Amino acid sequence: MTEVKTGDTVRIHYTGTLSDGSTFDSSAGRDPLEFEVGSGQIIPGLDKAIPGMTVGDKKTVEIVADDAYGQPNPEARQAVPRAEIPADIPLDPGTQLQVQTPTGQVMPVTVVEVTDAEVTLDANHPLAGKDLTFDIELVEIAGAA
Repeated sequence: MTEVKTGDTVRIHYTGTLSDGSTFDSSAGRDPLEFEVGSGQIIPGLDKAIPGMTVGDKKTVEIVADDAYGQPNPEARQAVPRAEIPADIPLDPGTQLQVQTPTGQVMPVTVVEVTDAEVTLDANHPLAGKDLTFDIELVEIAGAA
C-alpha cells in the first residue's frame, strides 16, 4: 500500500471533539476534506498525523492547543462603544459577528461581554486554547507529490 508523504494531496473524513466529548466539526454527510499534506492548509497537529497512513487507515489523534488554534491572544479582544453598533445588531454574549477592519478585511468576532457603555468583541478563533481530538480516516490519496 502507498503511504502518505508530505506534499501528497489527500482526502480524509474526520470528526473533531473537545475534551468534554462534544463534537465541534465533522465531515459526516459531506465530501471528505481535501488538502495538501504539509502545506499549512489545516492545523499543524492534524497535518503531522497524516504522513505514513495508507488508504482505509483510521486513527484518533489528540492535539494540544498549541498545535491546533494556539492560545488566545489578549490583544484580540477589544471593547467598542455600544453607541457605535447599530441597534438592530444582536449583542447576546456568544453571538458571532463579522466586522470590517480599517484595511477592508472582514474578520469574524464573538460578542463576549455587554455593558450599557461597551461591547467587548473577541477575534480569537473560537477553538483557541482548547485541546482537540480528531477521529480520522484516510479515504484517498488524490495526488502524489
